[in-house]
Amino acid sequence: MTSAFRTRIVRTLTLPLDADAFPGGLPSLLVRDDLLCWTRREAGLVGFGEVARFTATGPDRFLEADIWWRHLVLEAEIQDTVEWPGTGPVAFGSFAFSKASAHESRLIVPEIVVGLRDGKAWLTQLTFDDGDLTEAGARAALDRWLGTPGVVPSTDAGTDAAPVEATLTTGSLSEADWMAAVAAGVAEIRTGALEKLVLARDVVATVPAGVNAAEILRQLAVRYRECWTYGVDGLVGATPEMLIQVEGRTAQARVLAGTLDRRDADGMAGSPLEFAERVLAGSEKQRHEHDIAIQSLTTQLAPFSEAMNAHSEPFILELPNVWHLASDVKAELAEVEGHVPTSLALINALHPTAAVCGTPTTVAGALIRKLEHLDRGPYAGPVGWLDAAGNGEWGIALRGAVIESPTSVRLYAGCGVVEGSVPEAELAETWAKFRPMLESLGISS
Repeated sequence: MTSAFRTRIVRTLTLPLDADAFPGGLPSLLVRDDLLCWTRREAGLVGFGEVARFTATGPDRFLEADIWWRHLVLEAEIQDTVEWPGTGPVAFGSFAFSKASAHESRLIVPEIVVGLRDGKAWLTQLTFDDGDLTEAGARAALDRWLGTPGVVPSTDAGTDAAPVEATLTTGSLSEADWMAAVAAGVAEIRTGALEKLVLARDVVATVPAGVNAAEILRQLAVRYRECWTYGVDGLVGATPEMLIQVEGRTAQARVLAGTLDRRDADGMAGSPLEFAERVLAGSEKQRHEHDIAIQSLTTQLAPFSEAMNAHSEPFILELPNVWHLASDVKAELAEVEGHVPTSLALINALHPTAAVCGTPTTVAGALIRKLEHLDRGPYAGPVGWLDAAGNGEWGIALRGAVIESPTSVRLYAGCGVVEGSVPEAELAETWAKFRPMLESLGISS
């Protein structure tokens, strides 16, 4: 475990901005490869620079990060005239999927944060330095990071990514070997050892002209508006799945399980949405997989909740590449040992869910390590942000990739495997899930 925690006190200034000054919302600020971001539709948070960092590995990574953050903000000097979720001290975070992973989980405290929500915009400056924090100083710092003094940049993020020359290579397993792993997983399920297993695979895209992280994020933010676009330290993507969102005492989650490639509707009778409802909601396999995911989340969240409700029936989530069976869960948090649990404490209890691991999770986790031959790193781990007031949003890092060098990026995708799974169909599903990243890179799929 390492950290940049200092004996000096973090100081923050948050001031309102004119929301009308953001052409296209926060995606217009996605102009640097080293930025931090969490956006959905036109809203969210974008961070620039770094004043502190915490890293950890192992089974206690969430709790260690929680302790570090609470110590950091306990004595913070906070000037905040906006007082909304995401104002004041904020950290962006990304956590490894596995407690056995060598990948470092991290919290990053930026120097500058711009937020936009429900028509309200704000700017926060964070520092450990002495001296007065002023509105003029905060605005000047933002201008330095944007490189466009006095104006907010606009972009052409609505256009398609320009086609690029690139090569795709298989990662840890070939397609044939990965399908063999799926078949082995189905065989284990049929023994009764587990109900569901989620298996992931990776491919590597090599782009000789260079990987442009800012362009990837802009493309994802515009193409996948209903997803949460994230960027943390080279981890980029647009996830449709919310692990936990905390605002005050209210916690919400969006659970997905059950997937259908939109290309499968080509030539089918009826509307595309009717086709999705028939194939997904009408499939015993897909409903079973979804029920397992919902049960996993609600069981783990129940001890922290006074009340909880979920959709009695899943709905069809329509995305540009796929349809999902989806359910939203909402809970009122209870006090545990005298205080409302933090978002990181909830993540510690919830992760990994059946949606990204399987059930029982202990059995599924061991089988993943045996069959995947892959360290997932941050893929399928929690990614998002938290503030000093206990608010936060943490998605599951899906539909994403890790930029490994200036010219290479590793893409990840996974599938839920149940007794009725067919390896060839699961392989095709991974390609549908790779599509958002391939498109954002300008690679035809």
